[in-house]
Amino acid sequence: MLNWLKKIGKSFSIFFYFFGGLGVLFLLCLRYCFTRPFEFKRTLNFAKRSGSDSLPIVSLISFFLGLIFGLQIAYLMQRLGSEMYIASIVALSMVRELGPVITALVVAGRVGAAITAEIGTMQVTEQIDALKTLAYSPIKYLALPRLIALSLMLPLLTVYANLLGILGGYIICVYRLGITSRMYLNITFDAIMFKDLFSGLLKTIFFGMIIAITSCYHGFKAKGGAEGVGRATTNTVVTSFILIIVADCLFTALFYFAFP
Repeated sequence: MLNWLKKIGKSFSIFFYFFGGLGVLFLLCLRYCFTRPFEFKRTLNFAKRSGSDSLPIVSLISFFLGLIFGLQIAYLMQRLGSEMYIASIVALSMVRELGPVITALVVAGRVGAAITAEIGTMQVTEQIDALKTLAYSPIKYLALPRLIALSLMLPLLTVYANLLGILGGYIICVYRLGITSRMYLNITFDAIMFKDLFSGLLKTIFFGMIIAITSCYHGFKAKGGAEGVGRATTNTVVTSFILIIVADCLFTALFYFAFP
């Protein structure tokens, strides 16, 4: 019984220590946002790496996601004789949930892992200590540009993913079911409301923050050489995925149930 209680206490202490560390890192980043010098060049460089360099994989996944989703919905709607509703279902699904979440997961797996590997390598090779010796703040120099870049680029990537997902549904409806282009576009734009766009894009800002803070935190905590960097990278991807799904659940409950 005593050992069981010790294990529970240890798990809770690790849990609170982790989230406390994320909170402290985030607050420090906010503090450094208003101190000079500003890292504009590093922020823009990382925005390019996390944004435009992620376009190919986001394009591929979003387009085929819309295509597959359109096929699945078409199979059901044809049996019900309601093919005209496919456009609205695909559009709302992409804008509200699939576009933001899938884009965030892709970026977490691609960019988040790279951030942790880069910072973790600097940590185990004592380059972080060298920055401190030169009176550079590692948080301002490494974490803040990544936080700003991901918070700005993830909504843009999500808009792009939404359009490609809707395009996938368009191809199914127009070329497979014979729905006219005009009808598909009219139904799509009639179904999407401002609240759907706003809620979908707002949560991607927080998804970007989650990815950046989690990746940087695990990178700063990496130790134990190459094995430690690999372990930190794995922890980043797993933790980011979990936090993104939990945050998405909270935002969905907030927008569509607490304030319908």
